[in-house]
Amino acid sequence: MNYYIKQKFFSWKDTFSVKDSLGQDVYSVEGELLSWGKKLHVKDSNGKEVLYIEQQLFKFLPTYSLFVDGKEQAKVTKDFTFFKPSYTIEGPSWQVEGSIWEHNYQIVTNQGIIADISKEWLTWGDTYALDIRDESHTLLALGVIIVIDCVIASQQSAANSGS
Repeated sequence: MNYYIKQKFFSWKDTFSVKDSLGQDVYSVEGELLSWGKKLHVKDSNGKEVLYIEQQLFKFLPTYSLFVDGKEQAKVTKDFTFFKPSYTIEGPSWQVEGSIWEHNYQIVTNQGIIADISKEWLTWGDTYALDIRDESHTLLALGVIIVIDCVIASQQSAANSGS
């Protein structure tokens, strides 16, 4: 199934919409404005929360937990590396492969590809094209992709404020 995540260009808090290949809203993602660490709520088109993402505080490396129906289903941690970004995904036995900095990567398992992710460069705001191969993995794959984007955005923000 093909999805598109468009991050709003000017926003006081994280706000994303996830659209299907017909351009219809499938999910909305909204962050909490005043919270310690990132907290993101993913809701379906009926407004029901289907995924909750929470940054774990007081960790040496960025770590996020993904919850479905109030139960932690996965934990995503950015690994300590110098040149090529790498992530550990606990819960499902998934790996991230490809060029994360170029926003062209895959989430894979021993059985094959879970999702292909690519960034569309000539758009207003960041837009990501997702091809999720097995719909039963949609929510967790979406969560992993959002976490990676949060970590990249945080690092870019820190780099820009330090210059």
